[in-house]
Amino acid sequence: MEFAITFKGDIDPKRTVKLVQMAEQAGFTHAWFFDSHVLWRECFVTMAMCAEHTEKIKFGTCVTNPGVRDWSVQASLWSTLAIQSGGRVVMGAGRGDSSRRVLGQKPLTIETLVEFGDAVKKMVKGESVQYEQDLAPVQIPWAPGLDLPVWYAAYGPKALTATGQHADGLIIQLADPFLVKWFTDQAIEAGKAAGRDMSTFNVMSAAPVWVGDMATARANTRWFPAMVGNHVADLVERYGKEGGSVPKRLTDYIEGRKGYDYRHHADKNADHLGFISNEIIDSFGVLGDVDAQVAKMRELESVGVTQFNIYLMCGDEERIVEEYAQHVLPRFK
Repeated sequence: MEFAITFKGDIDPKRTVKLVQMAEQAGFTHAWFFDSHVLWRECFVTMAMCAEHTEKIKFGTCVTNPGVRDWSVQASLWSTLAIQSGGRVVMGAGRGDSSRRVLGQKPLTIETLVEFGDAVKKMVKGESVQYEQDLAPVQIPWAPGLDLPVWYAAYGPKALTATGQHADGLIIQLADPFLVKWFTDQAIEAGKAAGRDMSTFNVMSAAPVWVGDMATARANTRWFPAMVGNHVADLVERYGKEGGSVPKRLTDYIEGRKGYDYRHHADKNADHLGFISNEIIDSFGVLGDVDAQVAKMRELESVGVTQFNIYLMCGDEERIVEEYAQHVLPRFK
């Protein structure tokens, strides 16, 4: 299993570079960045800066979406970053949550996500693409010819089916092994039904980590289930609570959800965290001593996770990377 880290874009840029260098030296394979341009700094600038100071670690968005930039701009950004990094890029994409909702816009459709992923992938390869009827076909003459990996963030049945049919990987924002398996199985079965070879399909579990006592761990990661609750609320609204489309353990935990302030997205001091129970915090994140961390990683690996991605935004970031470097990653080599 691979290991990765994610930034939301609020840490000092020079410190971000040092954290990515630490992670690379420790054996982490990917550094991911939230793409929510109003809430946090522009991720492509930071990725380019980090790429200049590293050699092996790969960079990706966790996640971008079809609505924040023109698609040719996305393709140009990925092509440029691919050239500057020596091909160390992965595009994580979704329908658009915080980056659109903070502007008063709704997430886009799954169909648009698939069209977007396909169009950007082709443009980075150097192919000609016409993605809007009123636009001329776009062909980037200096494109690197890279087969850009595209991973989708997905929760609902329709999104998971599209992921299995079209994407190179699945991004799941939680670390509950039961739920990770429930999501993963749907994507893989959809891919197999479409005739795809799923043996190289990637599955990421992304969640915050706290190595230490449980009281402190819960206090520093309570924000995460609230953030995931946005996606669960969308599922419940679309598919309802009955019929098995959404597991009961997901629908139950958002019963007390009163609202969500996107100005405090992924903020551990936000005011919208009261409905989150300790049980949910424990299951969605990875908390406790080193043995508990390793045990959770083994569980996730056993249900098909190929990459665990630490949401590095709870404080003590250097210590968390070092704990994993010394005590966790060596157990998975």
